Amino acid sequence: MDQKENNSRRNFLDKGLKIGLATAIGSIGFSKLAEALTTQTAKDSTDKMQLMTTNGTLVEVDTSEVVEMINGQAEHIMYNVREGIPNRKFVMVIDLAKCKNALKCQESCNKNHFITGDNPWLKVHKMQADDDTAPYWMPTTCMHCDHPACVSVCPVGATFKRKDGLVLIDNERCIGCRFCMAACPYSTRVFNWSEPDQGDITMDMHMHGEEHYSPEYAGLPSVKGTVDKCDFCPHLIKENELPHCVTACPNGTFYFGDKYEDTVTNGDETLRLSKLLTDRAGFRLMDDLGTRPSVYYLPPVNRLVDFKEGLKNFSEYKTDKKPE
Repeated sequence: MDQKENNSRRNFLDKGLKIGLATAIGSIGFSKLAEALTTQTAKDSTDKMQLMTTNGTLVEVDTSEVVEMINGQAEHIMYNVREGIPNRKFVMVIDLAKCKNALKCQESCNKNHFITGDNPWLKVHKMQADDDTAPYWMPTTCMHCDHPACVSVCPVGATFKRKDGLVLIDNERCIGCRFCMAACPYSTRVFNWSEPDQGDITMDMHMHGEEHYSPEYAGLPSVKGTVDKCDFCPHLIKENELPHCVTACPNGTFYFGDKYEDTVTNGDETLRLSKLLTDRAGFRLMDDLGTRPSVYYLPPVNRLVDFKEGLKNFSEYKTDKKPE
């Protein structure tokens, strides 16, 4: 599994990002890219990478040239956890035809966010319209809405939306009013009614190179009387890695990527987001509410796995025990 996760994260960088750097190249200017191509001198390195220009043409360039250009521009841009990553719009696609309730996604999320008790951020629900229709499994995360009701009702700015689409919680600001939980139509938030027993490891922020608390590392630590939720793993995507749920799923159920680049990947395959949603009739939950979720679903048709009951609820599962 560790090898699979490493390969998946590498694929996210190699397939999901390099082919879609039109935004970065656009900000630098295609003329500079052309100049770099025509004036490129012989080098020891033969590494090449594909880039897509603003008109959709794929070109192959020397990796070092692009890195130099992008770094030259990026060094002046300071990353702000409340602003997010410039010129990005992160989205997730969940293929309901692939989910078989293995709960590896939940297991990895719990482990890496130090979630204990009955407060998983990622839940998997059994869905069935009636006795005459086929059941299927539906994973649910925070929808990271473009128009999040939770942000509008928070009186202290604890819940905030970043420019890259992520909706996060600063639990140092959270006062536990739970207005955000009442406003969220997806019921994806959880409340810490008691002191989370996360152990000393969550109190040591040096493990992440952070001397002080940052909402980028949600759940480190969770605090009694505050709200938690799925965060899309911003500490990973900042490093061009996939969220834990994506890499942990053995069936490739979760796809993650950048809407501006029109590209998503589950680590094993990289697809055009617009084509995937069109070909598979993708949809968003409760889209008529105007929240505009960043999580899309693909209908459970032509299923690749048989439906099995699996684990029924989170209480049957412990973070230090794998599902049987």
